[in-house]
Amino acid sequence: MLPGRPRRSAAAIGALLLLAAPVGAEDEPPVDLSAALEPIRVEHRLPALAGLVLQKGEVIALGATGVRRRGSRTPVSVDDSWHLASCTKAMTATLAARLVERGDLRWDTRVEEAFPDLRDGMSPDYRPVRLTALLGHRAGVPGDITRFPIWSWLWSNRGSTAQERAELVATLLGMKPEAKPGTRHIYSNGGYTIAGAMTERAAGESWEALMRREVFEPLGMGSAGFGPPGADPADADTQPWGHSDQGRRALRPDDPRADNPAAIGPANAVHVSLRDWARFVAVHMDGGRAAGGYLREETFRVLHTPLDGQDYALGWIATDRPWGGGRVLTHAGSNTMWYVVVWMAPMRDFAVLVATNQGGDRAARGTDAAVGALIHWNQDSR
Repeated sequence: MLPGRPRRSAAAIGALLLLAAPVGAEDEPPVDLSAALEPIRVEHRLPALAGLVLQKGEVIALGATGVRRRGSRTPVSVDDSWHLASCTKAMTATLAARLVERGDLRWDTRVEEAFPDLRDGMSPDYRPVRLTALLGHRAGVPGDITRFPIWSWLWSNRGSTAQERAELVATLLGMKPEAKPGTRHIYSNGGYTIAGAMTERAAGESWEALMRREVFEPLGMGSAGFGPPGADPADADTQPWGHSDQGRRALRPDDPRADNPAAIGPANAVHVSLRDWARFVAVHMDGGRAAGGYLREETFRVLHTPLDGQDYALGWIATDRPWGGGRVLTHAGSNTMWYVVVWMAPMRDFAVLVATNQGGDRAARGTDAAVGALIHWNQDSR
């Protein structure tokens, strides 16, 4: 959902007025947003809701309200982690960018170059497909891979992630594309899985290990991991649980049904706290302008520029909004048990991150309302 003029939940207006004072000095703690988020959470009947406002690389406001699991009394905290689902895609694209700058990959690396052992069984249409086409959803990879037998195999096999991902990539590349590569935008988790596997082949390490080394560790994202937060049984009660789209059912994070198969991790597997997610967003908002930056400015331009004929860049949707001073970048994510969304306005050096531990339409509407409320709060506080 792409807000034009941000909407405020009617129930949140009073709470927002209490928060409308100007932001204090940089050494002051962030403004607590919990009171503003609570009426939105209640209105949309969400187990929990969390939000963060980032300005000039600093967390200026942060809050979390609700419970980790419906039916329990354990409240969420601002340090809890949230499943990012498809917001993982920007991280996979960023990992690829790190390897491109190092010379291990090229933006125009072709699928047949990355997987020479699969070439004979590969659909000829996929052989010339480039990395950027996969990251920009222009490769023709089917949008819904859950309808193919390989999806049932992934659920029932539950072998090693490396085995599952390799089998999935070989199967997808052996199929006829949904559309001729380069002709249509087809949002595809399968395409991102192939792109993630290309980073594995280029660097000789798993996507998970590369993400830790090239994204999480350099950016200080100590809370980041894969799958639902709390997937270790010993930690299951220390993090929020995901809830079905009606919000009535919570699944233990160590339940295999609580997330998609790990094979498609490059498309949607990361969990992280809001503060640590903001570290990732901050480097994208800076766009390589800082001296000794994480990536070069021209590399961020590639990541943030939509491919021809679409608004999707590489892991980001690019659009224009008056409140953002022009071009803004956004993405939402859901694995049906969680819903998160980020809006970033580089022209205003400002971003909003919102998360809930429930999937479905109510979660989408609730996070949209929270985004609108926090954008208004930021405007009013300036």
